[in-house]
Amino acid sequence: MPLTLTLTVAADRAEIVLTGDLDATSAPQFQAELEKAAAAKPKHLVLHLAALEFMASAGVRMLIFAKQKMGTGTRVYVIAPQEPILQTLQRTGLMNSVTVQDVFAPLA
Repeated sequence: MPLTLTLTVAADRAEIVLTGDLDATSAPQFQAELEKAAAAKPKHLVLHLAALEFMASAGVRMLIFAKQKMGTGTRVYVIAPQEPILQTLQRTGLMNSVTVQDVFAPLA
């Protein structure tokens, strides 16, 4: 399924809703949205993954890129990932670098 992305920037957060498949073909599209989000210098980057059906290794690389691009002043949230994506986050150790929540609730 093709990836669709919706970026919203407001106040201290940038939110991206991902729908479809995040793979090598669609990763550059996601990277472009991450670049736009980073330009806003948000405190919170919120990635809504409930409708993301598949994430390949290129998607994992983009999450690492997001952490690096946003810098230490930005917390990255992964919201409502499907079980296979959650397992990927666990296997790769990214669970230690992002905040996984069912619903976005900013941490202090």
